[in-house]
Order: sequence, then structure tokens, then C-alpha cells
Amino acid sequence: MAEMGLRTIREAADLIRARKLSPREVLEECLHTIDRQNPVLNAFITVTVEAALEQAKHAETEIQAGRWRGPLHGIPIGLKDLIDTAGVRTTAASALFADRVPDDDAELVKLLKAAGAVIIGKQNLHEFAYGASSLISHFGPVRNPANTEYIAGGSSGGSAAAVASGMGYGAIGTDTAGSVREPAALCGVVGLKPGYGLLSMRGIIPLSPSLDHAGVITRTAEDAAILLDALAQASGKYRDDSCRERKDWAIGVPRDYFFEDLDEEVEAKAEAALRELFRSASRVCEITLPVSTDRALQAAEAYDWHRENIRRSPELYHPETLARIQGGENITPGERRKAREDLKEQRRKAEHIFEHIDILVMPTVPRPSIRISDLTKDLARLRPAELFLLRNTRPVNVWGLPAISIPCGTTREGLPVGLQIVGPPGGEGKVLGAARQYEQLAGGYEGESR
Repeated sequence: MAEMGLRTIREAADLIRARKLSPREVLEECLHTIDRQNPVLNAFITVTVEAALEQAKHAETEIQAGRWRGPLHGIPIGLKDLIDTAGVRTTAASALFADRVPDDDAELVKLLKAAGAVIIGKQNLHEFAYGASSLISHFGPVRNPANTEYIAGGSSGGSAAAVASGMGYGAIGTDTAGSVREPAALCGVVGLKPGYGLLSMRGIIPLSPSLDHAGVITRTAEDAAILLDALAQASGKYRDDSCRERKDWAIGVPRDYFFEDLDEEVEAKAEAALRELFRSASRVCEITLPVSTDRALQAAEAYDWHRENIRRSPELYHPETLARIQGGENITPGERRKAREDLKEQRRKAEHIFEHIDILVMPTVPRPSIRISDLTKDLARLRPAELFLLRNTRPVNVWGLPAISIPCGTTREGLPVGLQIVGPPGGEGKVLGAARQYEQLAGGYEGESR
């Protein structure tokens, strides 16, 4: 269902700045696409039509007066529906918060508005971000634009589906174990998780504060850099990095763990993508990384945040979400302290991964998307399937490192495959640069004018 030849943020921004296209025209195109596709994909919970039209009108007035704010001015951007918006409900896809209306915008929303972006609405997700399929939602499951019989991934599934299908130019999501990168990979778009703490989480409903990252979903690496510049208040730094060509990458390939049990088509696409990246490398080496699979800290922190709501209104949670949250109930204070100490040690060790390499490269997800009916007919299969989908992304949240997923082809059935690039602490520019370089080596984004 994805639209062909979709514009990028950069392309739309150039047209808007040159006054060849107005913000209102750009918005109306997206609203038309939402009207046509959202009834099937279920990517949006709330579409803020009137507010978005007013923002687009204001952007147009400013631009006509010569007050262009930058490449997000007049560009429609969506928000995962656990990011607070003043006067607009923020539900976390749960009956518990079905009518919750915040009084204030999240910090990232304020920054988007300051950049002149048009907030087009709130996007569906896996309830309280506690899942990787976006099948568990009070507002119904999200479907994959590549094939609506398949999951979009999660928990930022609505955000990835919206960007992939042309319902918006970009989206802001959250990523605790892969919740930006995994749905981006399954839907065939770009998902960037910056390093831990770079983007503000103020005004965002948490899952596990020690692991939560805000991130962006776009169609190209350059677009991800444009959004990151606004959200990190970096004044073009990351966009410049994404467009800077290098021919001396030292690339690490962690074949142990990250390349195990791969779907054969995912493996073939990942290996082909690696060969493309190797063309710009000065050195390639296989490395082994220690990977922790302990989830005690996430479980404990999720339970801590939900404890009172579970005590008062357990019936307002989906039973599957309730069971996952209650899994953290009996983790002892000693176990929590140890888990936090282990996390600090994992992040300290992660800094040394990059002493002799610039980036790590591996498949984002070990298999393509999964048919919805295969998961809904037996919910006992859902959590194991989700954990497998997150296998290659979750360690990066533990390490707190920047990472990006970029499309690297499709299977014979047309299901997207993603490639993950991981950088050192503070290395957002490196992962964006490597991703942009891969896009160019592989032929560029199909919607770009070239």
C-alpha cells in the first residue's frame, strides 16, 4: 500500500523554501493519504486535522514573509502516542489512558514546533510500548504497508507504517529494546536510535527509564539527520555528517550471535549490503561481542511505573500487557541494584568496542515480518516471536550506543529487510554518514529526484 515516489523531507523542504509548494499543499497530500490508507493500516489513533491546518497556514505566512526556520518548516511529522501533546489525548494505546489529555507538550514536541514542523497526529503502538508487534492495542492492531497481512513491528509500529505509506514525512518514536529500529526494518524505512540521553524523554510515558531512548523514523538517513538536528538542537551538525563521504571506514562484523539463525533471505540481503559498505572500507574485521540477555531491570522498572495503576484498574490493561508488567513484581531490591550495576558495567565495556573500528554492521532483525494470523491464533507464541525479532537490536539499548536501521532490499514476497549500523558513544554522525553512504552505493532512495 506504500505510495510510489514519495518525497523526502529534504525534497519537500527545498520546494517549500523555493515557494514551489506550500505547507498547506504538503499537509493536504498527507491528510488525503491518511483518509485512504489509515482505515486499513490503523497507523494513527488521533489525526489532528484542524490544528495541523492552522500550523501549516502559519508556516506558509512566515515563509512568504521571508522567515524560513529551516528544513522542518511546514513538514508534517507524526508522534508515537505516548509522547505528550498539550490539549490532545495521549493514550499509550491503552484503555487506561483512552481519555488522557496532557496539559503540556513533551520537550521534543516543543522543539519540533520551534523548528516549524506541522504535527499531524498521534500514532498507534503496542500498548505501553511493551511489545514488538503492535498487535496489542486498545485501538486495534497496526498492519504493514508492504503486506497488510503482516505485522508492522513495534512498539513504534504505527509510526513506521505511517512513514512507509506516505501519511507523514517523519515520526518520533521510542526505543527500549529496538522499538524504532525493528518496525523501521519490517516496514522498509529508516529508524535512528541516538545514544542514551541525547534526546529528552521529558513528557514521554516510560517503559524502562534506564533503557528508553527517543528516536526518529524517516525515509532516508539525511532526513533522520534533519530531525535529529532539531531534536538535539545541533544546528545542522548531523545533516552535515550524513552528507560527508568517507573511504576509510573500519568496519566490525559481529558474526557470533548477531548472524546466527538468520532467515536465508535476510542473510543474503545483509551479506549483499555488507559487500556494498566494504567498498568504502579501509579495513573489515570480524569481532565477538559479549551480549547480556538479562531483562530484570526492564521488568522491574516497568512494574514500578505501573504499580499503582495495576492496583487500582487492572482490568483496563490488555491481559497480555498486564502479565508482562506483573513479571517484574517479585524482583528484589538486591536484584535491581545488581541489574543497574551490570548495566553500568556493560556500558563502560561498550566504549572499548570502538578502539580499532568505526562502526558495527549486522542485520537489524533476523527474519522478515510475521503474518498476523500466525500470532493471533495463539497468543502464547507472541512474546517468544517478539523477543526473537528484537534479538539484534536490544543489546544496543543495553550499551546505550547510537544505531540506525536502513532498508537493504526485500524478500521474494516483497517483505522489507533492514541493515543495522552501530556507532561509538557520541557517534551519531558516524552511523548517519555510513547509512547515507550505503544508500548512495546501493542506488539511493527510490523517491529521490536524481
